Amino acid sequence: MKEYALGLYEKAMPANLPWREKLKAAQEAGYDYLELSIDDSEEKISRLDMPKKERLSMVRMMYEEGMPIRTMCVSALTKYSIGNDKPDYEKRGMEILEKSIGLAEDLGIRVVMIPGYDVYYEESTLETKRRYLENLKAGTKMAERAGVTLGLETMENEFMNNVEKAMKYVVLCGSNYLKVYPDLGNLTNAAHLYQADVLEDLELGRGNITSLHLKETLPGKYREVPYGTGHVDFEAAIAKAWEMGIRRYVTEFWYRGSENWREDLHFAHDMMAGILDKQTGK
Repeated sequence: MKEYALGLYEKAMPANLPWREKLKAAQEAGYDYLELSIDDSEEKISRLDMPKKERLSMVRMMYEEGMPIRTMCVSALTKYSIGNDKPDYEKRGMEILEKSIGLAEDLGIRVVMIPGYDVYYEESTLETKRRYLENLKAGTKMAERAGVTLGLETMENEFMNNVEKAMKYVVLCGSNYLKVYPDLGNLTNAAHLYQADVLEDLELGRGNITSLHLKETLPGKYREVPYGTGHVDFEAAIAKAWEMGIRRYVTEFWYRGSENWREDLHFAHDMMAGILDKQTGK
């Protein structure tokens, strides 16, 4: 049996690709599972209202293709942040969180990743931070009932850009169903900003990290940096994560219209699987 699982972020593939084709493409590239995206577009948010019959069809499709969906990225909570001063945005954010947990329960998704923002487009204040914590505690109760783990993603702003800051909320919520799902690229940028050590920061999450997003970045640039052209030390970070008992990883990158996107999937998989295989002694 394989000693680790390597997942693929859904947005690495064309958005208009049918579900079965997405599962096939991930399987053909060698991945072990797919990470579902719920971003702030109405098309993606509408997935949360998927009828039961369609949910059952999705589960059957996963089994038929041998490619499960096992994590979910709910970046819709960037716009509809749960610390928001606007009551309608806060309310919708909590509805999205509750429905995401329900969809995860039905599809067999293990981890629902939520962005570490009290607010994003608005100003962060003591009140937005208090509201975020209050609603996060409510969200963990939902997760506990469903048996689904929430993972706080480390982001690019001051509120939660490293594991140390995310662990504050893990401690304050005190739930076995709230953990940290770090983005290695964002951690690297935070470490560069603070002149800190990425590996030391990861250590602060020992026993509380669900999985690791493997994303390339550059100082001040957080997205769309091709693998191998940034400053993330994947070798060192994966070795540290492995020593800490982390066995689930996701390559995070985006499809941007390239005709060679299938080759991009293979490249990302082979690069990260090569590093992970070294940890197993293969």
